[in-house]
Amino acid sequence: MNEPRYVTVTALTKYIKRKFDVDPHLTDIWIKGEISNFNLHSRGHMYFTLKDKQARIQAVMFAGSNKSLKFRPENGMKVLLRGEISVYEQSGGYQVYVKEMQPDGIGSLYLAYEELKKKLQQEGLFEEKYKKPIPKYPNEVGVITSPTGAAIRDILTTINRRYPLAKVILIPALVQGVQAGPSVAKAIKTANHLGTLDVLIVGRGGGSIEELWAFNEEVVAREIFASEVPIISAVGHETDFTIADFVADLRAPTPTGAAEMAVPHATDLLERLLERKSRLRRSMTEKLSVQKERLTHYRTSYAFRYPKQLYQQKEQQLDNVIDRLQKEGQRAILRKKETYTYLKNRLANVHPKDQVRRSNEAHDALLKKLNREMTSLLTHKHSQFQATIDKLNALSPLKIMDRGYSLVYQEDKLIKSVNQIKSGEVLKVQLKDGQLNCQVQGIEERTIHE
Repeated sequence: MNEPRYVTVTALTKYIKRKFDVDPHLTDIWIKGEISNFNLHSRGHMYFTLKDKQARIQAVMFAGSNKSLKFRPENGMKVLLRGEISVYEQSGGYQVYVKEMQPDGIGSLYLAYEELKKKLQQEGLFEEKYKKPIPKYPNEVGVITSPTGAAIRDILTTINRRYPLAKVILIPALVQGVQAGPSVAKAIKTANHLGTLDVLIVGRGGGSIEELWAFNEEVVAREIFASEVPIISAVGHETDFTIADFVADLRAPTPTGAAEMAVPHATDLLERLLERKSRLRRSMTEKLSVQKERLTHYRTSYAFRYPKQLYQQKEQQLDNVIDRLQKEGQRAILRKKETYTYLKNRLANVHPKDQVRRSNEAHDALLKKLNREMTSLLTHKHSQFQATIDKLNALSPLKIMDRGYSLVYQEDKLIKSVNQIKSGEVLKVQLKDGQLNCQVQGIEERTIHE
């Protein structure tokens, strides 16, 4: 019996992987399913599970493949993808390596459009407060579009018909294809560098969403937002909006409509001019009529009819004013003199010399009073001190000893009763002029009758 030939797990996994890699049905396969467990790695790789109602498979889409996606995958999204099936050797599981992916049931361009629209709206690029006003009477109008398209012809025809005074500056740009977005963005930047444009029309004729996609790219939207020159978006589609329409300062449904919004109509200006001329003429006629009436009134007034009498009245009024002025002046001088006299008397009463004299007198009186009070206080304190000395002498044990008394101590304890000592103990007897060291020979108790 032959012994079995064992293989390692690594060898088995490699063998299975080679089987997957050489199978033509697995090297380029199209799969549809629903995304779950989606994870975007910090390095840009996408890891997720692709499932349907009965099965699931692990999937990975590396950064090199997913950088061209027009949308961001999410859990629950149904997708169509192309890739290859292979074995991940470390785990031994098979998975699909995705090369291309698009939404199932909805266009990838539409998803990219909605995602960019939401992003820019959250950043505030669509807000009305950032919209710049379009000048009423532009001198130079810039146009960014294809130099060979129908849009530029429509714009030139409309501006020449409506407002031939405006100068049109064409800044050519690609408006369709992969390079169209960067080309339009560069043209907007160039238009701002010119420094002479009053308004800028950016757009093209109509087309499919793929043909108009340049005006849905983020680079174009951000360049429109950064433009210092007011921009009219003129992409030829009346019902749908591009991202450029939302960011632009004004949106026109067609290039012709943009030209009409960019410049006024010469006929309208002429009619407005004639209307203002008529209004000015009426206003001047009314003003002349009013001034004539005022002149007639002045000519028939008393001042013009009797100037001498009016002059004499004014002379008399002037005399009255002069008399009142003189009287008021005299009264004012009198009031000032009275004020002066009052202040002079007050100053005399508060002269520094008198204040010094009064202060010296008050000082002498206070000094005498202080001396009297101090003498009285010292006498009183001396009497109190002497009385305290006499009281202390009367209570002092030394004064009592002068009368023949003594104090008996055993060490530092004062002996007040025979019960406090025993026969043979040593005592100290404190006399007036010294101390006796004695030994008790005997003890005799004696009752003291009070």
